[in-house]
Amino acid sequence: MKKAPSWPFKIRSLALRVVTLSTVWVIIALIVVATLISSLYKEAAERNFRSLLTAHLYSLISAVGVDDAGKLTGRPELGEIRYSSYGSGWYWDVTPVSENLSGDLKSTSVGLIQIEEPALSVLPFDGTFKRSYAASGIKGEELYIVETEVVLDDENRVARFRIMGNLSEVKAEVADFRGQLYTYLVLFGIGSVMINAAVILFGLRPLDRVRRSLTNIREGRSTKIEGDLPVEIAPLGQELNALIENNRRIVERSRTQVGNLAHSLKTPLSVMINEAAQVKGEKGRLLQEQCSSMQLQIQHYLQRARIAAQRDSVVFRTPVMPLAERMVRVTEKLNRDKEIRFNFDGDDLIFAGEKEDFEEVLGNLMENAGKWGKSIIQLTIGPSAEKTDYLELIVEDDGQGLPQDKLAEALKRGGRVDENKPGTGLGLSIVQDTVREYGGTFKLGKSKLGGLAAIVTMPLAEK
Repeated sequence: MKKAPSWPFKIRSLALRVVTLSTVWVIIALIVVATLISSLYKEAAERNFRSLLTAHLYSLISAVGVDDAGKLTGRPELGEIRYSSYGSGWYWDVTPVSENLSGDLKSTSVGLIQIEEPALSVLPFDGTFKRSYAASGIKGEELYIVETEVVLDDENRVARFRIMGNLSEVKAEVADFRGQLYTYLVLFGIGSVMINAAVILFGLRPLDRVRRSLTNIREGRSTKIEGDLPVEIAPLGQELNALIENNRRIVERSRTQVGNLAHSLKTPLSVMINEAAQVKGEKGRLLQEQCSSMQLQIQHYLQRARIAAQRDSVVFRTPVMPLAERMVRVTEKLNRDKEIRFNFDGDDLIFAGEKEDFEEVLGNLMENAGKWGKSIIQLTIGPSAEKTDYLELIVEDDGQGLPQDKLAEALKRGGRVDENKPGTGLGLSIVQDTVREYGGTFKLGKSKLGGLAAIVTMPLAEK
């Protein structure tokens, strides 16, 4: 299968992709338009400038004659006041070429200055007996000169006629037009990009509504995609709602089957525990302990199956404060000889999971602290400083703690550091598995109280 072309840089937003492409297209189009218009304007301005000089040249030729003494005569009026203003860059002159012609004529604007001209050997006349070239004017301006030679009478008296126009003015006009053109096109481009962006964002709002609806479903705020969607994406919304509903039915069916399995095992295990209680001695104690361990493990694995079923579908929302306060009260009743300290930072913390799972994690840790602590149990709950959108739960005691080499062993399933204490050794392992299913972390360390510190991070739901 042919691989789809990839973007040179990664843009995850569909709206940003469309806006970026439309902006690039507007920029390219405006550059092409600006280049084309400025080139056409420059070409038209220079063509008109040359045509004007040619027309003035013909007017000059028609206004000049020869008197009986063979001297140039005439008072050319070309209809352009700039030929009368000194140093304007618009000049004309008429000079004799043949020996039987004398005198010369110049415009007032050129004064007594003689504008240089190239030799005929360097720049000869063309087929129409004209030539044109550039030169520098009186004030350093750039001139464009059109020149020709004309036979004035029957005696073959020849004069050279030159019309000089200020090319710098034309270039300045072109530059001014180009500056205005670019300014207007930039403003037009900015307006076009903003309008395109607004239209695109408005057109993609239904997709954003679908995204927010899915987020609400994931966060437990809604059960389906709601709202009137456009006909183009309405089938997508319907299919997603059908998929969500089907997934919900599968989860509910799985949870029902899990509950039925737990209920079917509960009675036989209870019978076995009661029968084991009738057996005296070490064998009876061993039977009771193993049956209790089986009951706890079955309950734990059924719970893990339930967590896995709901983890990637709907996120439950469990307020942390009420559960923590209730757990502290239960711990106080069970450990009347110990001081219970409770530090809670953030009354609005919401756990992204089910209430039973949070209770099991906190309950196991508090029970473990009550079992090993001497006189103090401390619970601290607040937002995690290391992981964004996670809560941090710390349970500490002032017991003897655990050496560093025993911490990993304490987390193993069935691991018991002290066989003299009652229990199955599954509590911390259950906490670790539950926390891991939610994508959190669980670690043991040294408490400031002197005993063990159990540190848990679990995800928070969006508020």
